[in-house]
This record gives sequence, structure tokens and C-alpha cells, in this order.
Amino acid sequence: MAPRERAGVSVAQCTSCAGLFLRRLDRGVLIEAENDWHLSSGPSTQPIPRITTGMAAPTMTLETPHARSFVDELFG
Repeated sequence: MAPRERAGVSVAQCTSCAGLFLRRLDRGVLIEAENDWHLSSGPSTQPIPRITTGMAAPTMTLETPHARSFVDELFG
């Protein structure tokens, strides 16, 4: 087992199977951090522009990929 520290949580990782093992208390800390991450990473939208005559179509922007979850950022 190799000890690791992530987001204030102690995690033991098996060197042969790469499994992660943590205490129940640490699991609760990760769940709270996950919930906070989702609340702060909600959709960010721009206001709808007012349509005027002679208006050109908006340019398409490519969104940068982001982690699906807090735990994905930690261990992904």
C-alpha cells in the first residue's frame, strides 16, 4: 500500500491492483467536496443578445473539456 494525500484526505493505494482504500470519515469529506464542486461548477451562460436588423450570426466557440466531478479531478 502506498499512502497518498488528496484534498486533505489520506488514501491508501494498492501497488498491485491500483485500488483505493480510505476511511469512512475521509469518504464523507470527499462526498462534501464533491457536492461543493458541483454547486460551484454549474452552467455558465451568456445573456441572450437582443436581435437587431443586419445582425450577424454569432461565432462558435469551442469549450475546453473539464472534469466531470471533483473526484475525477483528484484521481483522473
